[in-house]
Amino acid sequence: MVVVTRDRRTRLMTTLAHLTALPEPLDVLVVDNASGDGTAGAVVRRFPQVRVVRSPANLGAAARNIGVGSVSSPYVAFSDDDSWWEPGALARACDLFDDRPGLGLIAGRILVGERGETDPTCLTMATSPLPSGAGSVGPSVLGFLACGAVVRRRAFLQVGGFHPRLMIGGEERLLAIDLSVAGWVLAYVDDVVARHHPAPGPRAGRRRRETRNAVWTAWLRRRALGAIGETMWAVRRAGDPEAALGLLDALGGWRWVLRERRPVPAGLDRALALVDGWDGSASPSA
Repeated sequence: MVVVTRDRRTRLMTTLAHLTALPEPLDVLVVDNASGDGTAGAVVRRFPQVRVVRSPANLGAAARNIGVGSVSSPYVAFSDDDSWWEPGALARACDLFDDRPGLGLIAGRILVGERGETDPTCLTMATSPLPSGAGSVGPSVLGFLACGAVVRRRAFLQVGGFHPRLMIGGEERLLAIDLSVAGWVLAYVDDVVARHHPAPGPRAGRRRRETRNAVWTAWLRRRALGAIGETMWAVRRAGDPEAALGLLDALGGWRWVLRERRPVPAGLDRALALVDGWDGSASPSA
């Protein structure tokens, strides 16, 4: 289990209380993303059974790469500092991985807040139009939410994990595409359940980063028409000031994006188009 946090000590304490109370035997590793609020020390004092790795800089989502590289278990579950897993969920995930050697990632069902409403992205994944591949245990997907995902460690390391430039906000899609290119199955599994208790209100800059990362991911992996389509989606959102800033950020990275661009095979690009719809109403998700 890998948990990434930055300057949210109080929320992390709640998350760790839930994770360490799970009935499954679980090794929990926290990657502290250069917090300035004493997070690492608080974890050591209150949860001595939890390992802590201190990152000297804020690596965003790429801090999860440090976590995965620091454990030896064949499967790794992710939690954010405001999310945790239901009892039995991780045992169920391990059984599914054991039985299906081609399964690379499980996207679980995420229940949000005190009311436990299913996250809208999970509802989208549950109705994925993609055909289920061999070894799948649920609808095939080309995206996921990291706070409710379990990954095969070997698959994660094979593709390099999360891209260091994307930070937090829509960073999962690029990893999902890379796992699929490498031949791994990604599936949504409704009975692998996580809880997410985000702070009320939008996070500052989140929409900006999501827009930037959607455009970067498109040009890193989509073929030309798909990349243009996703860019036009971002342009249509540019009436939103945050989205407009994200689009400008994306344009500022064109040199490194073109340098790292590796378009996916045509069949996968068609699958991405099928998921997204591109009728003007859809945005990159499952």
